[in-house]
This record gives sequence, C-alpha cells and structure tokens, in this order.
Amino acid sequence: MKVQKRYGAVVNFDPSRVAAAIYKAFAAVGMGDGGRSRDLAERVEAEAQRRFGDGTIGIARTVRVEDIQDLVEMVLIEEGYAEVAKAYILYHQKRSETRDANEYLGASDDLELSLNAVEVLKRRYLKRGISDKVIETPGEMFARSAHQVSLAEKRFGNDPCAQGKRFLKAMKGLLFLPNSPTLMNAGLPLGQLSACFVLPIEDSIEGIFDAVKHMALIHQSGGGTGFSFSRLRPKNDVVGATGGVASGPVSFMRVFDVATDVVKQGGRRRGANMSVLSVNHPDILEFIGAKDRPGFMENFNLSVAATNEFMRRAKSGGDLDLINPRNGEITDSLNARDLMRLIATSAWRSGEPGVLFIDRINTTSTVPGTIEATNPCGEQPLLPYESCDLGSINLARMVKKREVDWDRLGELACMGVRFLDNVLDVNKFPLPEIREATLRNRKIGLGVMGFAEMLIEMGISYASPEAPGLAEDIMGFLTRAARDESERLGNERGSFPTFEDSTLKDYGAMRNATVTTVAPTGSISIIAGTSSGIEPLFAVSFVRHVLDGARLVEVSPLFMRMAKERGIYSKGLEAEVARKGSLQNVAGIPQDLKDLFITALEVSPEQHVKVQAAFQIHTDNGVSKTVNLPARSSIEDVLKVYDLAYDLRCKGVTVYRYGCRDQVLYLGDSDAVDSGAGKCQVCG
Repeated sequence: MKVQKRYGAVVNFDPSRVAAAIYKAFAAVGMGDGGRSRDLAERVEAEAQRRFGDGTIGIARTVRVEDIQDLVEMVLIEEGYAEVAKAYILYHQKRSETRDANEYLGASDDLELSLNAVEVLKRRYLKRGISDKVIETPGEMFARSAHQVSLAEKRFGNDPCAQGKRFLKAMKGLLFLPNSPTLMNAGLPLGQLSACFVLPIEDSIEGIFDAVKHMALIHQSGGGTGFSFSRLRPKNDVVGATGGVASGPVSFMRVFDVATDVVKQGGRRRGANMSVLSVNHPDILEFIGAKDRPGFMENFNLSVAATNEFMRRAKSGGDLDLINPRNGEITDSLNARDLMRLIATSAWRSGEPGVLFIDRINTTSTVPGTIEATNPCGEQPLLPYESCDLGSINLARMVKKREVDWDRLGELACMGVRFLDNVLDVNKFPLPEIREATLRNRKIGLGVMGFAEMLIEMGISYASPEAPGLAEDIMGFLTRAARDESERLGNERGSFPTFEDSTLKDYGAMRNATVTTVAPTGSISIIAGTSSGIEPLFAVSFVRHVLDGARLVEVSPLFMRMAKERGIYSKGLEAEVARKGSLQNVAGIPQDLKDLFITALEVSPEQHVKVQAAFQIHTDNGVSKTVNLPARSSIEDVLKVYDLAYDLRCKGVTVYRYGCRDQVLYLGDSDAVDSGAGKCQVCG
C-alpha cells in the first residue's frame, strides 16, 4: 500500500513511523506506552489495508496521509486512549499551522522542518527561478547537493548513485549537513562549495588590492575570508616608491570592510572576514581598539596572534619587542602584562579582539608552511590561498537509550569524510591559486553540532564534570574514525600531494592533511533543529535576530517534551520561561531539569573553556567556542579565561560579555528585547 503525502510524493506505508508518532503522543501526555505503540500501529495498518488496500473494499492502492491520521485517532479512541488521541490531534494541528506558514513564506516543506528552518532555507538556500520565486523544496535541495557531490565517485570507478543515496539519506534525516555554500551552490552554475578561505596580503598597493578583488569574488560565491595584516608596514613608516609615509594595516582594513559591505554574497550571505595582527606588530595598540568606534569594521572579526613568548611574558611582567615587518627592526617595546590587559579590556567592552595562540597552531600543523590567519570564526587555520570544506554530524541524534550510539556515529564519520573529500573534486574554485593550494593538502573539517542536546538526552548537565569527559570521548572517536576513512581513501584514490613531507607520513596513506574541525554551525544547526556547535543552550527560550532583520523566536523542543512527560507543562509555564529565558527562577521546575537545561550565561567561564579544550585535544584544526560571560563580569574574569585557555592547550579563545554590543541572540521574549536587555553578538 502507498501513501500520498501532502506535498504530492507517494511513499510506501511504513508502520514504524505510525508507531513512532503514537509513542510521541503517549509521551506528550506523560504516559508510557507500555509497549503498545507497535501493536496499535499494526491495527492501524490492518484497518488501512481493509479500507484502502487490496482487501475487501479495495477502494484504492494509494491512500492520503490524512486518512491514515484519521485511522490513528479512531484506533486510539476505541482502545481507550482518548487523551493520547487528543495529543496526537493537537500535534498534527500544529504541523498543519506550520505548513500554512511555510506556504505563506513561499517555500514548500517536504521534510516537515521547523518554521525557523524553512525561513532560513527560503531566504538563503533554496533555488530560485527567473522571477526570484523559490522553485525547490528542502528535500530537493538536499538531493541536488547529494547528487552533485556523488559525481566525484565516477573518477575512481565507483557507482555515484549508491553514494548519492547514502549522502541524501543522512542529510534528509538531519544526521549530517555540509557547510552552507555546498547546500546553496552544489549543482548550480556557480558551483563554489567551500566555506573557509585565507588570502595573503603583500606589503604593496598591488598586493593589497589584489586581495580585495579576490575577497569580493569569494564573498559573492558564499565563502568567508581570513587575512593576516601582519606583513604590512606600520603607520608612518617610509614608502620608498613615493617618498611618503604608510597609513598602516588598520587603515587598509577599512578598505576591505567597505568592499565587504558593498558585495553581498550572491544576495544570500553578507561577507564575513577575520583580521589577524601579530602581537609584535608596531600598530598592535591601534588594532586592539579598532572596533571601539560604532559602525567601524562591522564586517570583521579581529584576533591578536599571540606567541608563546608573549604569553610567558604576560605572566611574568616582562617587556615585548615591537618589530617592523618591513625590515625586522625593533621599533619599541611594551610591557606584555599591560598589553594583555588592554586586549582583555577591549574584549570586555566590545567582544573584540579574540586571541589566537599562533605558535600552538603552527606546532600542531601537519604540513609544511607557516599559518598566519584563520577563517572568520577562528576554527579553521589555513595556509595562504587554502580553502576548506566543512560538515557537521548532529550529535542530538546519536543517542540511543541515554547512551552514545557509537556504531551510528562511526558510520556517519566515514560517510562525512567521503562526502567532504568528494566536495574537493567537484568544487569550482574561485581562483586558480586557491585550487592549487587546496588540492595540495586536501584539508577537510568534519565536526559536530547538537552537543548540548546530546547531553540533555543523556541526562548529563553541561556544567558537570562528565561533560568535558564526554566531549573528549566523542571527538577522539570521531577523529580516529575519520582518519581511518581518510587512510582508506588514500589507498584507493592516492594521498594528498605533500603527504611524504607531512607529520602523517608514518601512515600507509592519507587522503587529507586534516580531517576534523569544530565549526559554529550557526545556520545549519537551525536547519537541523538542534543546538549550535558545541555551545550550551543560549537560553531555553530566546529571540534570534538574523537574515536582514528577521526575528525568529525559539523555544527548546526538548524542554517542551520533557515538561509534558513530567506532567508540569502548561501555557502559563511556557509564557514564564519565554519571559525569563531560563528555568533557574521558575517555580515548579524539578532541580534535575534546571541542571539539564542550564544556559550559556549560567555555565561558569571555566567550564566553557574546559569543554572547548576537551574537544580540541582530538581535533586536527580548531574549535569554535564562545566563552559567554554575564554582564557583571570583570576584566579580571576575561584575563583568567585567557590564562586557562592557554594552559589547557586551546588554539584560541573568544570572550563575549552579555550586553557589550549588538547581538544575534536575545534572552526572553520580544518585550525583553525591546527594553534593550543585552547587546552582545554571540556568533560562535
């Protein structure tokens, strides 16, 4: 028997889906199903066969999904489960309202995603026709991406269809999603699929404006760019060609910022940049305070490249030499401890700059060359002209009976590596220099999202000692599985060209110089309906400002489910949580739920860093993580975070104090937002 879904597709009748829906209805009213869900689903199937199949009546071999739902309601009521039937009806009524809203937004949702996910997809991802009308569904977008990426299999004598089906199943199941440009551009004329790029900047007018041009091309294709301005001569230094004086790195950063503001990434994404300056550069003080002026450098994240020498002297109180990159001469010296305090003060005030532990990044690099910069969020260090494609596994769906489903995680790790390696072979690189540098080392970055929801599903508080331990176990397993798959691909397809000169040469083969990165997953986690990256929940209920002013209200579906299972849910409770954003001061919430649903501002700064460090232990590249601080935090608190992150061998650290600048996420409901509560961007 076939079932016709609302959007027109015809699929085989699957009693397990009916059983799962019935089980959720039992849970919604706080009841266990006593093992009845499967039996009830079988009765629904039998009744459907009798009414609509090849049986007695045989009206049709294809039945509408609405008719199946009517049968579920009838069976539940006849079996004495009227309250469960009511919950089932209310759920599908809510889904109907979401579908109506999706139609209003102009996007057909064939996967029953959240309203927020459909809004994001419609604005930035789904294919559009000549009249700018959306002309594909989310499922069709995934199919387009899976098909294009699977075509790489032909090069190695494999069946692209088989791998394409495997890729599509993982994406439609929201188990794995690649970075945004792959979803946006795969199978379309642009064809640029990578998210992260680092461009070099030479100390000349020609070199600087070549970098501006290259940046514009990358932004137009959906990628983000990172730069090191450390090679530019300092302000007021001599310019031999003209006899004048240099304006310095910060003045040229303004050129890049204005160009980024003009070029919107294919009309879908605003450009994003990372600017890095060495802590030894003579203009370091101007760089640290570059974003103090409102509206200045809005398209840049800033990071100071902190050396091991600087970190040691910041603790001891010694001086740090400032060195002119043009000639290597010492121009001045600063007290390193005072300089570190200036960095912390600026970060406390505005969230910028972050700190990159640049020597550690280079010490752990697997290939020759000096890394000077990262992608915009800091998790992907790259050599000049390198790019990297990223993808993330949804950890929230890797839990089985409150335990990690290691088998499923391992299977997805292998699939993810194959997917990302294929991306390198079907990608249309924006510059020949980028193609050459990228394929020289074939770096990929498989990571995770939904860590906070995984912890909740397993009954572990993000604030507990068990959380960093699980983080290390998860990432260690993932990297080992990913590297094993890369070794298999290396044997089948050939190792990356610099393999013999790399730190991985003791392996028999290796397809990719790096295999793991933990990205912030801002947009794809919305699509997947889970928490972003490895961050704790920002709040149980919050407002997200994204997409050119759109405001998306989000309430944790896990909390809603667990509150109903405990029998404590009410509309009044939901409204109070929406107002406060947190459970800690809400009456009637059991303490274990308060512990599970602890939010980012309630997690100690030390725990934030410990979780980041635990993931970093087994991550080839970097880890995107924001250390969220309450508004009342001090500059001393920021300094402690820097010291701990360095001591625990992180590759960098970013601190945001709530209320310090314009923000993406807001606590509570719209009234709290309008009152100006909190203006700190939390981009991860």
